[in-house]
Formats: sequence, structure tokens, C-alpha cells
Amino acid sequence: MFDAFRNGTPVEVWQALVQEAYERTGRRLDESSESYLVFVLLRYQADNQLLSHAQGVDWLHALELVGRARADALRDVGDQCLLVAGLFPGLAERRRVSVDYFITIGRSAYQGVADVTRQAYAALYEQLACSYRELVHTLNAMRDLPQTYGTIVIRH
Repeated sequence: MFDAFRNGTPVEVWQALVQEAYERTGRRLDESSESYLVFVLLRYQADNQLLSHAQGVDWLHALELVGRARADALRDVGDQCLLVAGLFPGLAERRRVSVDYFITIGRSAYQGVADVTRQAYAALYEQLACSYRELVHTLNAMRDLPQTYGTIVIRH
């Protein structure tokens, strides 16, 4: 696994980090949730604005949209809340809210995606909403891993 950290592609590095988190916690995600988590980590790995979003406000704005725009905006809110709750829980403290605030908004956002998308996507986002705390727990375990792996850097 160390070889994947040093020489792997970003996908391989994130997958190895998730696997390492499983070894630390003894708890595994199902394959769909694991794949989605790796996708979210890849998608946001270079987002310098992630921590500047006001997810609660973004969630309210997303609820005003319709169709695909609503689903995409809610997905973004759910993803961002997941990363904040799992990798950057100190942000909640600085904003004077609890980590559960981000978990609640994120779960609601994913459930909102499930409510407005086609059946296959709906099932995935329903599952993600139900396993949201497990996703956060996996990310929390990743925070305890060494900071740098090849080209991937986890910043707290």
C-alpha cells in the first residue's frame, strides 16, 4: 500500500487512503459508497475555495432551483459538507456550529438529490444519505494518517 502512496495516480492514492482508514477503524463502506467517496476526494482535491463556502446558505439556494440544476447544487452541498465534517471538523468550531450541523445539511442535500433524480442515481444518493455518518467516520480516520502522499496533500 505504501507504494500506492508514493507512486500511484491520484485515484490510487485516495483509494489507498480509504483502505488505510478501514484498517484503522475496522469498518468498511460498501463498494458504491467507497467509489463515491474517492470521486469526491478527487473532485475537491484542488478546490481552494472549499472552506470558504457557507454550506447552509448554499443549501437554501439549491432548494430554490429546479431539475438538474437543483440536483447538481444539492450534490455539491452534500459533498462539501461531507468533506468539512470528515476532514475539517475544526471549521465547525470556528463557525460556532457543531459537526452535526454539516452532517444534517449534507444528509438532507443527498436526500434531496435522491428525491429529484432518476431511479439509479436516486438509489445511490439515498444510500449515501443513509451512510453519511460512516462516510464522515472514514474521512475522520484519514485525518490521522501521515499528511503527504506523492502529489496529494491533506490540509487541515
